[in-house]
Amino acid sequence: MKLITFDTATEAGLVGSLDGETVVELDAPTTREYFERGGAEPTGRTFASTDIRLRAPIVPKKFFHTSGNFREHEDESKQVGWSHPIHKGIVFFQNVDAIVGPDEAVVYPEHLTSELDYELELAIVIGKPGKFFTAEEAVDHIAGYVVFNDITARDIQRKEMASGVFSYCKAIDTFCPLGPYIVTADEIPDPHNLKMELRVNGDVRQSSNTSRMIVSIPELVAYHSPQGYSAGDLITTGTVSGVAGFRPDAEDYYLRPGDVVEAEIEGVGTLRSPIVSWKDAYGQPAPPRVTW
Repeated sequence: MKLITFDTATEAGLVGSLDGETVVELDAPTTREYFERGGAEPTGRTFASTDIRLRAPIVPKKFFHTSGNFREHEDESKQVGWSHPIHKGIVFFQNVDAIVGPDEAVVYPEHLTSELDYELELAIVIGKPGKFFTAEEAVDHIAGYVVFNDITARDIQRKEMASGVFSYCKAIDTFCPLGPYIVTADEIPDPHNLKMELRVNGDVRQSSNTSRMIVSIPELVAYHSPQGYSAGDLITTGTVSGVAGFRPDAEDYYLRPGDVVEAEIEGVGTLRSPIVSWKDAYGQPAPPRVTW
């Protein structure tokens, strides 16, 4: 099933399943509650996919990040000589209020950063609550998968890394594109063998495969479980090589207003995100630059 959150011309925030060109509305107020209930029945209403607008498929209660889970990304990070290594044991929370859906704008906050970067990631959707369980037990908690683009302000991250942590650089409003839908786990026979590709204006920037993860998906889910899961929580699996900030010519690859990012994972979908200026988003110049 492709589980979606969508708007019609007259209603917002509906839940449904996307089957080809038809959307079947489901009797659940949110996708998170869909997982809390263990599913939902069709309401009897259907819509043409061309008549609806996709929104972010879920807003979780908790959103866990995993860093350094692809050796290739960990290796490329060493090229920039940061104060602390990116290790796969780094875990932090995402600001769920920063979530935007497919084709929703990522707003470039020029008063905060001049080094806006992309990170293609696979996110795991937790289907039922639990804590302190093993990797063998983790499979029962995995409900599906969704594409995530971990937008990052590298100049802010560089300062945060001096203290050995980072969070703010990834949690700014609109920095969390998610979608276009949740693909349920039964439709992904092997999540450890999916092609991954991120394009900016059609130019391939990241290309890899989920087979290159260091820590497997069940191990990740089990690792995070001591923090306690609610149904609908999300866990990222880490990004792959090719991010702008770790290239020797990074300035040529950072995102700019007018760019369009397409983050694609085989079988899970393509998440499209336009980058827009502060003025285009809000109708006024950006506030004065903040410098501490």
